[in-house]
Amino acid sequence: MKNSKSYPMILAGLFVALGIVLPSATGGIPLIGQKLLPMHLPVLLSGFVCGPFWGLLCGALTPLLRSILFGMPVMFPVAVSMAFELAAYGFLSGLLYHWFSKVLAGRQVFTIYAALVGAMLGGRVVMGIANTILYGVAKTGYTWQLFVAGAFVNALPGIIIQLILIPALVLTLKKAEIIRE
Repeated sequence: MKNSKSYPMILAGLFVALGIVLPSATGGIPLIGQKLLPMHLPVLLSGFVCGPFWGLLCGALTPLLRSILFGMPVMFPVAVSMAFELAAYGFLSGLLYHWFSKVLAGRQVFTIYAALVGAMLGGRVVMGIANTILYGVAKTGYTWQLFVAGAFVNALPGIIIQLILIPALVLTLKKAEIIRE
């Protein structure tokens, strides 16, 4: 099964499902979700496990499907903006992990952290651009202060969780041979 072409697609579907369900752990309180970023974890993992293509699809679909199914996050502009942001996370975590694995061969932990931090920063840049455009279309203000607060200050607990959990999960999945080289 692991050598099947459908294997990454099946795993990506699992990550989408996790991304839809995990935010329910915050009790439906948006403020807690904005701090813990539960949707980000499965999307980042999908890039590491399934590669950039499936990571991108997982990231783009997860917030849109969650919005359709549960009404949270609100479709426009929040879920649409998150679709761009999370698509960037999934794509970049897969792309950078693949690239750093070749460049930094034998340095697993450093490779994972380099890919993770690069994906996290790149996704936040995409979020800032998407929010500037979408909130502009919605005729609501989006300032530099809102970007910094949303992307870094308010999200700090979630960022810390990602920096702890993602490398541990990636190493565990590699050891279990779920991540293919």
